[in-house]
Amino acid sequence: MNGAPSKWSVAAIQAGAILALLAAWDYVGEHKIVSPVLLPALRSVFPRLVRVIETGAIWGHFTVTFLELLAGFSIASLGGLLTGYFIGRSRAASLVFEPLLAGLFAIPLVVFLPMFILYFGIGPASKVAFGAASAFFPIALNTLAGVRDVESRYISVARSMGATGSQMFRRVLLPAALPLIVTGLRVGCVICFLSIIASEMIAGLMGLGNRIATLGEGMNTAEMFAWIVFVVLIAMSLNLGLTSLERRFQRVPEAA
Repeated sequence: MNGAPSKWSVAAIQAGAILALLAAWDYVGEHKIVSPVLLPALRSVFPRLVRVIETGAIWGHFTVTFLELLAGFSIASLGGLLTGYFIGRSRAASLVFEPLLAGLFAIPLVVFLPMFILYFGIGPASKVAFGAASAFFPIALNTLAGVRDVESRYISVARSMGATGSQMFRRVLLPAALPLIVTGLRVGCVICFLSIIASEMIAGLMGLGNRIATLGEGMNTAEMFAWIVFVVLIAMSLNLGLTSLERRFQRVPEAA
């Protein structure tokens, strides 16, 4: 039986797939298989991306989106961690509230975006609230699962040794639940970012999403795709960085 491919092989295949996709995009756009108004060639998009970065036109919108992400993710993390921890500590509470949280998470929150805009306005506050609400559920559910699934023998041993509540949290519950908690934070951060971009596109005065929507409405598709590429690069960087952090907290398999 063949062993698993090396990380370099995996990275090479992933890079090859991305390059093939970019080459196909450029070919379709350059040969006008699809109208350039709808899909400009990559070679016409890249210079525009370089230009908006060099001129600094992108950084004001990026700062707005970044601050909204920072605020929304902070609120979601605090609320999700506390909710997941206190529900996960009680088996009865887990049975009652976990299905409710999972059911609410399954609802497409974008249908409630008009309510966020009505309550918080079209400024940054509605984007922060919408991003925080979107990211809350994966963080809370993963924290709940991590705390609930801590092996009972660890808790029993700690109690038999006279561990206090704070010691139980710091020495037993938190280390055991940390891998799932970090996974929830990674997923929540990406969802928060995407939700903020979407809400900026629908109703925003500033931000990356607002700029993409404005360029699309003006049929300036080449520059619009340049901004989209920038957003994709940010999302990929966020995911890769948080995935790397997540791997550091994964449980080491016990020896057979």
